[in-house]
Amino acid sequence: MTDAPLSEPQVSAPAPSRMKRIWESDFMWSFRHAPVAIVSAIVVLVLVLAAVFAPLIAPFDPFNPATLNLMNGFTPPGEANAFTGDSFLLGTDDQGRDVFSTILYGMRISLFVGFSAVLLAMLIGVTLGLIAGYLGGWTESIIMRIADVQLTFPSILVAMLIFGIAKGITPAEYRDQMAIWVLILAIGLSDWVQFARVVRGTTLVEKNKEYVQAAKLIGRSRFSIMLRHILPNVLNPVLVIATISLALAIIAEATLSFLGVGAPPTKPSLGTLIRIGQEFMFSGEWWILLFPAATLLALALSINLLGDWLRDALNPRLR
Repeated sequence: MTDAPLSEPQVSAPAPSRMKRIWESDFMWSFRHAPVAIVSAIVVLVLVLAAVFAPLIAPFDPFNPATLNLMNGFTPPGEANAFTGDSFLLGTDDQGRDVFSTILYGMRISLFVGFSAVLLAMLIGVTLGLIAGYLGGWTESIIMRIADVQLTFPSILVAMLIFGIAKGITPAEYRDQMAIWVLILAIGLSDWVQFARVVRGTTLVEKNKEYVQAAKLIGRSRFSIMLRHILPNVLNPVLVIATISLALAIIAEATLSFLGVGAPPTKPSLGTLIRIGQEFMFSGEWWILLFPAATLLALALSINLLGDWLRDALNPRLR
């Protein structure tokens, strides 16, 4: 009697790595099949990296007076200056500053203000939205009535009002140094309402679900329930609003700087560069306005298109 051959032990396939799981997720599948989102992400990534590494990429430091030569003023793109013989990729402005370098440095200011203002608005809006939606009662009424009143005014006017008040109470010798922070405060305080309204509506739905009731039964505090249980479930719409609000914050900063109430002349943003270029638009120096405006347009449009895709990708009804 012969013994039956022993079967070889089956070796289970190794678990896929985290990067592979992310790459094969529904989110990344949606991204890979959205050409507009891919192009928008590439444009945003290139512009952000160019702004971050501006000191390494820019051929000149446009805000160092020692490197400026007024004789290079109004040099057309790609042409040699008649007096110095120097040529510049995107030309120069009235002060002889390289337009390409000013765009890189100006984009740093615009992106910094935009990101910081959105973070401030998100922090205020998410906090107030959670409190209003979970606590309800008179707390919700006060917060949402304040939000309703603010919505009756255009956000740019609210930002100008806050900027004017904050700048007025700032000592004169610190106004240029604090102008960027005042600008962030003004834009952030004018954009928190959208976050608060969305988070409050989502919180009203989430607080009646079983997992919140279970957390109450085991003695979790209100703060713990809002922070550890409800907040993670309201982040998807918050991320979408934050992406779209980033483009709006950059445009708001450019608008305020264009009107002369934003970034100081010592730290010009894209809006300041557009304002400077607008002064020479009808005198033939078209490049001073065109290239900063095109950069702002590409940046804001790409972020908006990326936000539109993100809204569709995170919407479970469209899956």
